[in-house]
Amino acid sequence: VQLQASGGGLVQAGGSLRLSCAVSRAILSTFWGMDIAWHRQAPGKERELVAASTSSRRTMYADSVKGRFTISRDNSKKTVYLQMNGVEPEDTAVYYCNARSQSGEDFWGQGTQVTVSS
Repeated sequence: VQLQASGGGLVQAGGSLRLSCAVSRAILSTFWGMDIAWHRQAPGKERELVAASTSSRRTMYADSVKGRFTISRDNSKKTVYLQMNGVEPEDTAVYYCNARSQSGEDFWGQGTQVTVSS
């Protein structure tokens, strides 16, 4: 299983970005059963969970992004999205997507940089 994150860039505070995480080398049923999450790591800080979409289609968000970010998944494309609205300078970080299979294996993408200017 491979994860490819994309969509990062430079955006002004208050703007929007949509990150994508494409899952390859996994059959559709495998993707369907995965918990997929977005994490981020800002300079000098630990990696933190931002949002997650479970195999049972529950979603969860860090308090800092609730009401601003939305995680969604397109099963036909085996892709998970993170829609980021109303971004703030504090959202500046490298964003990573992570997938956990039903057997408990963890897979990580390479990260995509998001920079929010004030």
